[in-house]
Amino acid sequence: MKNRLKNIKFDPKTFVTDVLFDIIGCVLYGAGIYNFAYTANFAPGGVSGLSILINILTSKLPFFQNSTIPFLHGGISIGLAMILINIPIVIFCFKALGLEFFFRSVKTILISSVIVDHVMPHLWTYQGSPMLAAIFGGVLAGAGLSCIYMRDSSTGGSDFVILAIQKKNPHLSIGMVSLAVDGVVILLGGIVYGTVDAALYGLLMTITYSLIIDKIMLGNDSRKLLTIITANGGEISRRINDEVARGVTIINGKGAYTGDDKSVLLCACSNAQVYKVKRIVYGLDEKSFIMVSSVDAAFGEGFKPQDLKP
Repeated sequence: MKNRLKNIKFDPKTFVTDVLFDIIGCVLYGAGIYNFAYTANFAPGGVSGLSILINILTSKLPFFQNSTIPFLHGGISIGLAMILINIPIVIFCFKALGLEFFFRSVKTILISSVIVDHVMPHLWTYQGSPMLAAIFGGVLAGAGLSCIYMRDSSTGGSDFVILAIQKKNPHLSIGMVSLAVDGVVILLGGIVYGTVDAALYGLLMTITYSLIIDKIMLGNDSRKLLTIITANGGEISRRINDEVARGVTIINGKGAYTGDDKSVLLCACSNAQVYKVKRIVYGLDEKSFIMVSSVDAAFGEGFKPQDLKP
């Protein structure tokens, strides 16, 4: 553990940028969850939806109705419920996602919980059609989660489970995996609220933010080919292999105008990993040239299994 902690580098500039993205992402996400879904009486999938249901159920118990404790009065607050649910999930998924991602996500979890409990209740809430609440709440939540995912973090909970699955199956869409994992909570929402409409609105919101995540982060395809021209091919290749777990093919090249020796790197990866690869490349060589192209299909280790037998 000590050796793994030593390998984590702290960059103040990166940390400040991460926090800014967290705040923006969590405000958008919190607005979708609290100001649209919660006030429209339905619960989307994931830990946020489960936290809404816990708040609803505990608000009916005498202990919480009479409690003078801020986070417990009128039911367990949504933010506190998010933290409590995340504890066992974080422990369970810790090894699969790594120490650095763990610390990033704990930071995001705390920020999102504070924003949901202490910021969103003081802002305007939507009181119109539940269907519009589901659609626009999903758009906000999806945009917020995309901001968080882009900085290699998450809001914990089902995000941990989703990203753990996606890490082992990189060819799978984050949005579609999210939809499958969140289905159970959506069904529970229909039971708790006692109406089929509540489950349908929760499903609509979950589908919406899943599509938004895919559109913002992944585009229309789940695979990309990065062609990288750089003077630091060896170190970049090593970092991509170690940190992104993607193979890189190195081709020796030469600039036609300058005559300088260059390395041409070919790296196939999921769209969710494009951000990580770009950060590694430009962190080591700001003058690198990167071309990103879509790949209709990718077969082999880390992607789809070969479907033709020899």
